[in-house]
Amino acid sequence: MSFKPDDCVTLGHGSGGRAMHELIHEFIVEKFANSQLSELEDQARIPLAQLAEYGSQLAFSTDSYVVDPLFFPGADIGKLAICGTVNDLAVGGATPLFLTCSLIIEEGLSFTVLNDVLDSMRRAALHAGVKIITGDTKVVGRGQCDKLFINTAGIGVIDPSYNLSAGHCKSGDCIIVNGFIGDHGAAVLAARGDVAIQTNVQSDCQALHDLIAEMLKVCPDIRCIRDATRGGVATVLNEFSRASSVVIEIDERSVPIRPEVQAICELLGLDPLYLANEGTLVCVAPQHAAQQLLSTMRKHPKGQHSQIIATVSDANEPIVSMRTVFGSSRIVDMLEGEQLPRIC
Repeated sequence: MSFKPDDCVTLGHGSGGRAMHELIHEFIVEKFANSQLSELEDQARIPLAQLAEYGSQLAFSTDSYVVDPLFFPGADIGKLAICGTVNDLAVGGATPLFLTCSLIIEEGLSFTVLNDVLDSMRRAALHAGVKIITGDTKVVGRGQCDKLFINTAGIGVIDPSYNLSAGHCKSGDCIIVNGFIGDHGAAVLAARGDVAIQTNVQSDCQALHDLIAEMLKVCPDIRCIRDATRGGVATVLNEFSRASSVVIEIDERSVPIRPEVQAICELLGLDPLYLANEGTLVCVAPQHAAQQLLSTMRKHPKGQHSQIIATVSDANEPIVSMRTVFGSSRIVDMLEGEQLPRIC
């Protein structure tokens, strides 16, 4: 490799000339090697027949990642960029297949950091069974971005037997999460070092496509699934409530929260229901199928701590409330403002 570990990215690496081509070949093409990417055309070409093998409806999503710091307990911006877009496809019932990768790099970023991030992306893509088939690289001057920003877009295909939508919730439905909430937000907050917090909590960052596939096999009439990223579980439930014009009541005793995350929230005046997650899904299922679905989820490594946390009912006005451990009830509204900026 012509790049030394102590070297840094310069503006020349984004100029379109020799330095940029060396960067793309030695860092990106070699790590994400596949036939479409290696052609280095201005577009990736996907045979329609290949897509049709998986279903009849195309799913297309994009997301940008600006998390600070780049590395945090349990993951990093590279893994986050893969898992986040894979999950955005999977919660719609799609089989994730292809991703793009666009990098905005600040001048002065070390090649060691860039190499570690791209290695993490490669591992996450392999684990999720997706290919990075096209992308873009830009370099901006010092102070014009914060080290590294990543955008990934994803393509997947949806089986026609699945019809997931936030507007499909019905009275009597049960709402399930696949594990502890708030881990990602707590881990990133602690990693920033802005407050003197020491914790062993790690981000829940993970690709959920395989868990969701098992869920849909046992319960193809799941109403909807969302990954509870920015705004947390509370925001997702409000989206469900408003889209379906229903009341959702959370049982506080059933919400899985690690004691360490609860302690951080109490210390800083945060609500774990609004903390970001990167490997936590919220699922609405018909009441008759909820227990079987819950059992299936708990047998999967990414759903061992799954819980039914809420129920759906009809009412005159859509609302989300929580029945507290003290027997009282409080409104759980949409997140106002931003609890933690640059969380993903």
